[in-house]
Amino acid sequence: ALLDGVRPAAVRAGDAIVAIARDGACAASAKADDSPLTAADLAANAILLDALHALDPGALVISEETVCALDALPRRFWLVDPLDGTREFVAGNGEYTVNVALIEDGVPVLGVVHAPARGVTYCAARGSGATRTGASGTHAIAARADGPLVVMVSRSHPSPSLAAFLAALPSHAAMELGSSLKLCLVADGSGRAYYATSPGFQMGDAFSAAVLEFPATTQGNVAPQTIIDSVSYGQSSPPMHESLAQWNALTRDKLQQPVREIVSCE
Repeated sequence: ALLDGVRPAAVRAGDAIVAIARDGACAASAKADDSPLTAADLAANAILLDALHALDPGALVISEETVCALDALPRRFWLVDPLDGTREFVAGNGEYTVNVALIEDGVPVLGVVHAPARGVTYCAARGSGATRTGASGTHAIAARADGPLVVMVSRSHPSPSLAAFLAALPSHAAMELGSSLKLCLVADGSGRAYYATSPGFQMGDAFSAAVLEFPATTQGNVAPQTIIDSVSYGQSSPPMHESLAQWNALTRDKLQQPVREIVSCE
């Protein structure tokens, strides 16, 4: 029931973003951390906050665009990034998403990632698997355990260790992409690995982490794995300040040792 309410809310937020882009109102100001903020971030944020408060009254909603001073987090809360990939939005390349996740006991149990410019929505919930909805309808998805090695890398947050990481791999293709689309493409089998170095990983990828995690629960496929300890959302300090590679278990078994060495030197 929650997913049925969150999905259309994410689409409405995406529609607001696209409308602002169509009007050419893509100018950005700088937040305190120097990350960009646009009218589209704020419009999408308002839509999602209203929807989540109506859908789940009393639940805490933490958004990247809303100040929230807390001594401690509850065991259950919503995590929102109303416009993930603001730099991509300003650049006009369409590689941005609307992200919503439900966190329980530090683990994402529901996630929605909507890519408005692409007309695609990824959804997942514990016990229900993961889906991709686009022009051809809604289809179950799962990470793949074989085939070409396609590595997703960040377009806007390059890592100094990326070259060493890629050099340690066998024959592969690297695909630059913005926002949480990178992990969604691992989840649907378009890519097999994701590499990033960013303290923003914890916030930015809780949403697609749910999409990655749950296909295996219903489809019998190999679940994606990380070579570093799992993220616990809601910790007092983000644990993901190091390099991270995420892939399915077969890819991990073949490649984790050389990458572990790169990560340990980061």
